[in-house]
Amino acid sequence: MDVYGKTDIGMVRTTNQDSYAFGKFDDGTAWAVVCDGMGGANGGNIASSIAVKTISDSILKSYTEEIGEVSLRLLLESAVQTANTKIFDEARSNDQLQGMGTTVVALIAKDNSIFIMHVGDSRAYIVSSDSIEQITRDHSVVQSMIENGELTPEKAKYHPNKNVITRALGVGSNVAPEYNVVDSMESAKLIICTDGLTNCVDNETILQIVNSTDNEQIPERLIDTANKNGGKDNITVVVIA
Repeated sequence: MDVYGKTDIGMVRTTNQDSYAFGKFDDGTAWAVVCDGMGGANGGNIASSIAVKTISDSILKSYTEEIGEVSLRLLLESAVQTANTKIFDEARSNDQLQGMGTTVVALIAKDNSIFIMHVGDSRAYIVSSDSIEQITRDHSVVQSMIENGELTPEKAKYHPNKNVITRALGVGSNVAPEYNVVDSMESAKLIICTDGLTNCVDNETILQIVNSTDNEQIPERLIDTANKNGGKDNITVVVIA
């Protein structure tokens, strides 16, 4: 597997509060962390940066070629919980940073399986030659409304509260990350992104771009498309293929 990524400030924001990191181990296993910060002039940037560094350091320190599924889950969960504590403590120590937080998608792609821990509404997608499937579940107000039958997915795209999330790292002393495993990486590509992409580019366009672009160029082409469609937020894209 190869992994590529890019971030962009977009066309509207004055700062980029997204952060990301990725890498590949000698055995071919790939990993990625994507965060979308929130809170204050600098708070979002600080929160997302703390999360990415903390989780990346944990993955690099703890991963071994022999690691099993149970240990992978514990690795990711511990890393996310540690990041939550660091952001929360930093916010409590500085009045100007109170309320800062960040989304996170942290994953390891190993032996055609994907091990994912996420919080918030940044997303991961599996893209094959003819389909695109979201494999994370948004922790958001509109997603809860969809699941309760109060809103259709189509109407959710235009709901005034579509950007309000129900979980984030750092806003409380504890966080409830969601974990899942997908065993279908073979012959597919994995896209990890912030909502700056998905709020400006629909799934069909993502599918078309991913399948008509060299892997290394996919992040740039998706970001360029989001910016052409308004670039209303920071945009981060990582591809594992």
